[in-house]
Amino acid sequence: MSSSLYRAQLDRKNKAYAAAQAKVGNFRKKEAEKRGKAAKDRQSAEKASSASIRQSRLRSAQRHEDDANKAARDAGTWSGTAAKLSKEAADLSSRLAKAEQNERAAADKARQREQEQARRLAAGSQRQFESRLSAAEGQVQTVMKELRAPKPEKLRILLLGASSAGDLRVGQEQERIRGAVESSTHRDLVDLDAHPAATADVFLNALTRFKPHVVHFSGHSAHDLIAFEKGEDGFHEHAIVSADAFASAINAVDDKPLLVLLNSCHSAAQAAKLVGIVPFAIGMSDSIGDVDAITYAARFYASVADGQSVQGSHLLSQAAIAMNGLPGHALPTLACAANVDPSTAKLVTPPPASDPAVA
Repeated sequence: MSSSLYRAQLDRKNKAYAAAQAKVGNFRKKEAEKRGKAAKDRQSAEKASSASIRQSRLRSAQRHEDDANKAARDAGTWSGTAAKLSKEAADLSSRLAKAEQNERAAADKARQREQEQARRLAAGSQRQFESRLSAAEGQVQTVMKELRAPKPEKLRILLLGASSAGDLRVGQEQERIRGAVESSTHRDLVDLDAHPAATADVFLNALTRFKPHVVHFSGHSAHDLIAFEKGEDGFHEHAIVSADAFASAINAVDDKPLLVLLNSCHSAAQAAKLVGIVPFAIGMSDSIGDVDAITYAARFYASVADGQSVQGSHLLSQAAIAMNGLPGHALPTLACAANVDPSTAKLVTPPPASDPAVA
């Protein structure tokens, strides 16, 4: 049985125990009142001036004594019931504690499996990358994949935010990113398209109309799903999109992004799979806090817009989390296709001084 069911049963049992205890208290109070009245009637009988009045007082005393005895028996019955309920509540408490322990253990195992899967996928990508590099050694020229984004084309960054329950600060994250880019060295070479309440249709339209070089998602996710919004007013349930469907949409467009950054929990496994479609992908290996995620994203795009490499921007953003005293600096995970080098790949490169300014 789940902990929620045990918790509900325990709550009902505790309420029943409290009610039984109240009954015991009421009957004990009634018993005391009746015995007091019986004693008062006996004293009155002793002082009576006639035999008939004395007998009447004694009969009244006996009735009160009978009522007191019955109240005592009822109190005893309810006391036994309360003791039984207390024992049953203690047993339920023990079962609840065990159920919660089992559920925590199961959750820990599931999280460990996700982390291990993400590590295996990342390790596989790294081994493949190293193997391709080894095979290329000794050649006069190494042919690397040419990244889209011919200069002086602006770097187009699509910012997708989704928090239909209102529990994440996706709007704050997008504002921090915009502020970081606007303060960067090459701010004129970056174009942002922000959607703080993104639906699946918003994502699909932006892929073909905005043609982003970078797709950034902030919201809820797991290793096999992403949660978009439904386009409804007010708080509402997520619109769940499978990781395969999300990847298929990116793979379907002619001009594929260069980078997908999933700034959401348990997304590293998705990022590792996306590098079969895009050169670079970043995901989180576990649950990440709001402040950690916002800190990473703002620093990452500031670094990219300052002309840093993909790897340099990633490492600097991890360092920014750590330097702010936050715990999630190891969670962002960078995955790369086998034929690209993140340490040399730059998403923003300023044109030569002799070139005309970027429009």
